[in-house]
Amino acid sequence: MYGNDLSPLLSQEVLDLLGGVMGGERRGLAKAISYVENSPAHSRPLIAHLYHHQALGKALVVGITGPPGGGKSTLTSFLVKHLRATGATVGVILVDPSSPFTGGAFLGDRVRMAHSNSDPGVFIRSMGTRGHLGGLSLATQDTVLLMDAYGVDFVFIETVGIGQSETDIVRTADITIVITVPGLGDEIQVNKAGIMEIGDIFVVNKADLDGAERVVTEINVMLDMAPRLGNAPNLRPPVLRTVANRDRGVAELWATLQERLQQFAEIGELALRRERRLWQSVLGSVQFQIEQQLSPVLAQQRSGILSRIAEGSSSPFEEAKHILQIIERK
Repeated sequence: MYGNDLSPLLSQEVLDLLGGVMGGERRGLAKAISYVENSPAHSRPLIAHLYHHQALGKALVVGITGPPGGGKSTLTSFLVKHLRATGATVGVILVDPSSPFTGGAFLGDRVRMAHSNSDPGVFIRSMGTRGHLGGLSLATQDTVLLMDAYGVDFVFIETVGIGQSETDIVRTADITIVITVPGLGDEIQVNKAGIMEIGDIFVVNKADLDGAERVVTEINVMLDMAPRLGNAPNLRPPVLRTVANRDRGVAELWATLQERLQQFAEIGELALRRERRLWQSVLGSVQFQIEQQLSPVLAQQRSGILSRIAEGSSSPFEEAKHILQIIERK
């Protein structure tokens, strides 16, 4: 049922893309990412091939989230600079709001990281959310896998912003940094549902502004009350201060990030998160394939379904059962 060699199933186009990615070709990685973004249904064999060849799991994935205007891109840029000083290679995924016309990213964050574009040890990719409310593009996880196979040591994912539903980053990252700043008006912005639980490191950026110490205090109070999950219930997240545009506090953040990753590895938290992420990938693939099977059925049945529900002879639950029965018979 399962084979170790998917090559006979792959088109020459996909084989060429794989060769470029696994051969460390920068242009090949860019083309492969475009392929998974633009052709999600056809790109599954490409991603499956990576799993079969065990070319994954080497890169450490760092999520960075926070409210718009919090300085996420500037902080990411300086973190990359400190990391590059160690000789490590980096992939950066900047998830921007999508254009309502083209579906592409607005690329604002990439402009703020322009000085890293010429560094051969840094690969930056902007991706649009394409209407996805979870803060991450649906192709983000595939892009992480491709960057991992390409050979980077770290992948940074900067989300579009923070909100009630924007906690998807924990399903993709090994560790998550939550950034906030003073003077947002809503000082408890970072304390919205789920946010306190996803942060492994909290950063108050623009710490030279009035109100910074109050934000630090509020986060510490909330952390004292928030439940800690996974294998590290007693590993309380640190709260750091930075002024990213002056490179102040970034070296300390980088040191804390390394220390926390090491702690996660030692107590098994890192392995637990990766196992959970892998299972989410399985569930996501099941959902994707079901949706692919459903699409033509729903298109054919749509008018009849709506009519029956509108006239009171059926309900959404009954129609869903009927659709699943149609798929089972195929």
